Parts: sequence; C-alpha cells; structure tokens
Amino acid sequence: MTELRKILSANMKAYRTELGYSQARLAEVVDTATNYIAQIENGKRFPTDKMLEKIACALQKKGYELFFVVHYEQKMEKDWQTRVLIDLEHFIHDRITSLKKENV
Repeated sequence: MTELRKILSANMKAYRTELGYSQARLAEVVDTATNYIAQIENGKRFPTDKMLEKIACALQKKGYELFFVVHYEQKMEKDWQTRVLIDLEHFIHDRITSLKKENV
C-alpha cells in the first residue's frame, strides 16, 4: 500500500469514527457499497475524484483534509507502541519461563 493510500485510509477511518459513522452508514451517505468503503480504508482501492469529494463532504471535511498526515502519524505511533508492548510481553514471558526452569 502506498503512503498516500495509508494516509487516506487512516484519515477516513478517524473522521468516520469521530462522527460515529459505521462503514455502512458512510456508504449510505455517499451512495456506494459498504464493501467499497472497506476497500478504501484497507488500501485496496483508491476512490475517484468525485467519490473523494462525496466522502469528504459526508465526513464534513474539505477534500484535501483527507490527506493530512496527523491521523496517519497518530496511527503509526499507536501501532509502534502496540508492537513494543507485545515484544515486552513476550520477553517477560520468556524470562519467567527461563527462571522457572532454572529453579526446578
């Protein structure tokens, strides 16, 4: 997935969530299929310029705001934090297991 698609998908999801919209609700408002919205948010499809305008309007944003990096950067930071926590959990688990074996 290109960076542009990643930014668009992160922003669409964030703005949609802020409005309390499900993918189905956003699809209804812009007159498209729920699956199409899901594909955009998953980076598998890229909308036409007309669809981008419909989506932006439905999300109460200007078209260019769908490409701001703020939400994308926040998502990347959250993903990084999650990976660090998972790695730490695995390290602690492995260390505890090792210590238990030493004490047996």
